[in-house]
Amino acid sequence: MSSASALDNSIVYLRGVGEKRAKLFEKLGVKTVRDLIYHLPRRYVDLSAPVSIAEAVLDMPNVVEVTVVSKERPAMIRKGMTIYKVLVTDGSDDMTVTIFNSSYVYDMLRVGEEYILFGKITGNFTRREMSSPEIRLKSKADIIEPVYPLTAGLTQNMMRICMKSALAKMQPKDVEFLPQDIVDSASVLSEAEALKLIHFPETPNDVTEARRRLAFGELLTLRLGMLSLREFNRKSTTFAMKKADMEPFYRALPFKLTGAQSRAISECMADMCKSIPMNRLILGDVGSGKTAVAAACIYFAAKNGAQSVLMAPTEILASQHYASLKGFLEPLGIKIALLKGSMKKKEKTEAYAGIASGETEVIVGTHAVIQEGVEYRRLGLVITDEQHRFGVEQRTALAKKGENPHRLVMSATPIPRTLALMIYGELDISVLDELPAGRKQIKTYAVTGKLRARACGYVREKIDEGGQAYIVCPAVEEGEDVFNVTDYAKELEKGEFKGYRIGVLHGRLPAAKKDEVMAKFKNGELDILVCTTVVEVGVDVPNASVMMVENADRFGLSQLHQLRGRVGRGERESCCILITDSASEETRKRLRVLSSTSSGFDISEADLEIRGPGDFFGSAQHGLPPVKIADLAADRELIALAQDIADNITDTGRITLPGCEPLRKRVEALFDSGVRMN
Repeated sequence: MSSASALDNSIVYLRGVGEKRAKLFEKLGVKTVRDLIYHLPRRYVDLSAPVSIAEAVLDMPNVVEVTVVSKERPAMIRKGMTIYKVLVTDGSDDMTVTIFNSSYVYDMLRVGEEYILFGKITGNFTRREMSSPEIRLKSKADIIEPVYPLTAGLTQNMMRICMKSALAKMQPKDVEFLPQDIVDSASVLSEAEALKLIHFPETPNDVTEARRRLAFGELLTLRLGMLSLREFNRKSTTFAMKKADMEPFYRALPFKLTGAQSRAISECMADMCKSIPMNRLILGDVGSGKTAVAAACIYFAAKNGAQSVLMAPTEILASQHYASLKGFLEPLGIKIALLKGSMKKKEKTEAYAGIASGETEVIVGTHAVIQEGVEYRRLGLVITDEQHRFGVEQRTALAKKGENPHRLVMSATPIPRTLALMIYGELDISVLDELPAGRKQIKTYAVTGKLRARACGYVREKIDEGGQAYIVCPAVEEGEDVFNVTDYAKELEKGEFKGYRIGVLHGRLPAAKKDEVMAKFKNGELDILVCTTVVEVGVDVPNASVMMVENADRFGLSQLHQLRGRVGRGERESCCILITDSASEETRKRLRVLSSTSSGFDISEADLEIRGPGDFFGSAQHGLPPVKIADLAADRELIALAQDIADNITDTGRITLPGCEPLRKRVEALFDSGVRMN
C-alpha cells in the first residue's frame, strides 16, 4: 500500500466534485479519494430480474422493464409543484408513472424508448401507478446498482459517478496491505478487485466475494490489533505482589462466595503475583457478583501496599460501586474516596490530596479519575466497569496513571466466545457463570399494547403490596414516534397511576438531579420510576419487584436482559413485562427467547444470531475499532480463519518484517494510544 498516491489527494480535485460538493462529502466523513473508495454501499438494487406490471407486489419496491407509450402535458397543482405523468407499458399491461417537479427527468424520457424502473407500485389490479421511480435507460443500465449512505445535497447518481472516477485513479499497490501468500492462503480477492466489485458488481456472487475479502481484512487487522495491545501491556510492573491473608475479607462478607467467584479471585491473585501486569476480564451475567470479586482484588492490593482505582461509565454506577465497596472494605480499615465530575472544587481538591499522599487507598469514580491533576501515590490496580463503554485510549490513559499497574475489567454484558475473542482479544477471561444463592427467578412476559391496561393493573397490585416499579421507555426526545419519558410520566400520573408517587429519570438530567431521583427511589419515597435505559446499570433497589418495558421491540435482547436485572434483587417475587405493538416474526422470536431463559449467555448467543453484534453495545461498539463490513454473527468461519492467521503472524514475529509493513501500519492506525508493533 503506497504511502503517497492519488488516493491521498483531497476529494475536491476529483472530477465532478469541487469545493461546494466536497463539503457535502465531508459530512459523510469523506475527505480524500481513499475515503471515498472505502465509503461502501449499504445495499444494492438488483435490476437483473424485472417483473411484469401484473406480477408486481403492490406497495412494495419493484423492478419493471417498460416502454414509454405517451407523455401527458405537465400540470401545476399549486405554486411550486408541477406534476408530470407518463404512460408506460410492458407489452401486456399499462402503468402511469408520476414525476414531481422534475422537468429534466420528464424531458429525458422518449416515446418508444425502453427503460428499467425501480420504485413502489400503488393502485389496484386494474390500475397501477409508480411515483418518483429510479429510471434507467435499458441499454445503459448497470445490472446491479449500489445504494450509498447519503447526506442532503448528494444523490445516488452523483455518488456513483464520483465513485467511478475515484476507482479509475486506484492502483493495486495503493490499497493492498496483505502479503500475497496470505491472500492466497485465505482464498480471498485482492483488495483492489474487492473494492471494484463491492461498488459495481455484475452478479450477486461478486458482492459475496468482495465482501468476504474486505471483511477478512478488517477481522485480521482487528485481531492483530488486540494481540499487539496484549503485548504492549505485558511490560514488567513494579507491583509484583505477594500472597496475603484473605481470611479477614472472607469472614467479613455477609454471604458465601459462589464457586465461580472464588475461582475468579484465585485467578486474579495469581496474575497479580507475576512480574507481568494482570490484564483480565471478569465477564459475568447480571447479578453474578462481579463487585465482590473486585473488592477481593482491591483488598489483596491494599495488603500489598498498593492503591486501587475503579472507573465506571456513569456517575450513578460510580456511586453504586462506591457504596458497595465502602460496605465491603471500610470495616476492614481501608479508606475509599469517590471522585466524579459533578463534585465541587473543594471536594475534588481534598480528594486529590488524599490520593496523592497515598492516604486514600481506593478511588472510585467516572472519567474524573483520569483527569489532569489526579496524581496517584502507588497505583497498583486499575479496574474498569462496563468495559465496552470505554475506548482503548481511555483505558490506556487510566493505566498510564501508574507504572504498568495490574488491570481488571468487568462487563455485565454476557458475550459469546466468538465475539469476546474479537473485542477482548488482549485480555485473559474469567467467567462468572453462577448466580449467588437466593437470587429469585424473574418471571418475564411479552404482551401486545392491547394488554397495557391489564399490565398497569398488575403493576398497581405489586405497588399496593409494598413493592416499587420501573417503567422503561426508549426515548427522551419530544416529537418522536415512540414514548417520550417525560410526557409519558405525566400521562401515567393523570391516568393509570393517579395518586402514586412517580419519578422521572433520563440521561439528559444533570448528574445531581439523577442522583437525587435515584436516591428517592432507593429510599422508598417514589412508587414508580419512569426512565430510559439509564437504569440499565444503576443503583440496586431491592424493593423494586416489577418492571414494565414499553416498545420492547426497540431494544436489543441483551439490553432487555440487562434492564430486567434491575428487579429481583430483594426478597420479593419479581416480574418483567415487555410490551410491543410490533407484529414482526423477528420481534416474536426475540421476545420468546427472553421469556424462556434467564441465562444472559444463552440470550447473547440468540442476540448475535438474530440481530448481530451492534445489539450488544447500542448504536456504536464502544472501545472496539469500527467494523464497517464484517458481520460478527454471520462471519464465524471467517473470524476463525482471521484468528488463526493473525496468531501465526504474531507467534512467528512476521509482523515486524519488511513484507508486512503495510499490514503493520494498518494495525497501528487502529489505536491512538501509542501501541507499536515492534
